[in-house]
Amino acid sequence: MDEEKNNISSEPRFYIFAFSTTENQRIIILTVVLVIYLVILSGNLLIVSLLSLEPRLHTPMYFFLCNLSTLDIMYVSTVLPKLIYVCHTGDHVMSYTSCMAQIYLYIDFGDTECFLLTSMAIDRYVAVCFPLHYSLIMSKPVCVLLVFPAWFLSSVNASIFTCFVHNLTFFGLVDVKNFFCELKSLMNASMSDTSLLKSTIMVTAIYTAVIPICLIFASYIRIIHTVLKIKSSAGRWKTFSSCSSHITIVVVFYGSGMTLYLSQSLEQEIILSLMFVTLVPILNPVVYSLRNRDIKQAIRRRIQRNITRKL
Repeated sequence: MDEEKNNISSEPRFYIFAFSTTENQRIIILTVVLVIYLVILSGNLLIVSLLSLEPRLHTPMYFFLCNLSTLDIMYVSTVLPKLIYVCHTGDHVMSYTSCMAQIYLYIDFGDTECFLLTSMAIDRYVAVCFPLHYSLIMSKPVCVLLVFPAWFLSSVNASIFTCFVHNLTFFGLVDVKNFFCELKSLMNASMSDTSLLKSTIMVTAIYTAVIPICLIFASYIRIIHTVLKIKSSAGRWKTFSSCSSHITIVVVFYGSGMTLYLSQSLEQEIILSLMFVTLVPILNPVVYSLRNRDIKQAIRRRIQRNITRKL
């Protein structure tokens, strides 16, 4: 590592810290991360395939879920393959171009997750508060209108921050105190003044985090208010349970994000970063499959059709 650091080239390279471990521990981490990655891929690919093939699931709720599962596949694929490669080969060095691409995609998909979860909250709000007009309000154009800005605004925001990072000064082999090229780690490793970048982060956090959280919170206040008006306890539970999967994902996503923000040590931050990246993608198929009658029925129909074809 010391020899690599002394080999300063015109274009900086980045030394991904990953985890400070022994050889045996590195193999264990490789195995765990690989299993997590494969579970996330298979689970979310199953959701996307099922929602695409089943006409009965071509509804606004599942349209948003399909977008979320697609996003989760791309989100983890931005980070985990490199971590698996580092654990497998022991090669911690990442090129400048790869680092810039990774930070762009990480910010892009992370922000899109915030916006998509907000769109899904709005969908649940309309479904619970205006059930008779749900199909009319949540038409295909409206669903697209809720999803397209999520992808577009996130890509714009990611481009802004990638340009900022591109203009930071790095020399030689740069230590990145994380298992991927993360914005905070690159700011700490830079020799430039990052005050403008920090101010931009605070400003953009208003529309990428604060406003989405407020909209989700406001949606569920209205949902709870509507649910409490239902006279039967069975009716209240049935109505609110239609939102339970989304609530679980929102709590895990923002809860892990806040915990990461409050982390104190480097090792703690790395572990929490890994949890933040993987928890929602791995939970998404689980909560929507195990707690959703429509998806469970769709899976049974697909299995029965395959068995019938073989017979």
